[in-house]
Amino acid sequence: MEFTFTLDDIKATAANVWQVHQHQKVWALHGEMGAGKTTFVHALCEVLGVTTAIGSPTYSIINEYASSKAGTIYHMDLYRLRDEEEAMQAGIEDAIYSGNLCLVEWPEKAAMLLPDDCLHLTIQLIDAQTRMISSAKH
Repeated sequence: MEFTFTLDDIKATAANVWQVHQHQKVWALHGEMGAGKTTFVHALCEVLGVTTAIGSPTYSIINEYASSKAGTIYHMDLYRLRDEEEAMQAGIEDAIYSGNLCLVEWPEKAAMLLPDDCLHLTIQLIDAQTRMISSAKH
């Protein structure tokens, strides 16, 4: 799966990605700083009916949202973590294996904690307004 989109239609792209991959519980979001990982998660949460504030978990590490379409959603930002041990102390493993939808930014910080059936999404910058998102199972 591969979609090229502008920031103006990120919500429609998030809906398309959900349609294709809604059966996957753990989504690892790869991309350089500023590629739009958090923006994509925000759009996806809106598509899934989250009505509470959706923000970056850069400092809290894990945000939890209630979705009318997907149940509990865990949004994780592992950027500030040093290693898997620190990720485990932060409760990442519990969330990942909870059976709930988990959206993980900077997954390489705790790659060994991700399940084998994890969906890997990569967001690439094309230009200031355009991105490409592609999926792969590792």
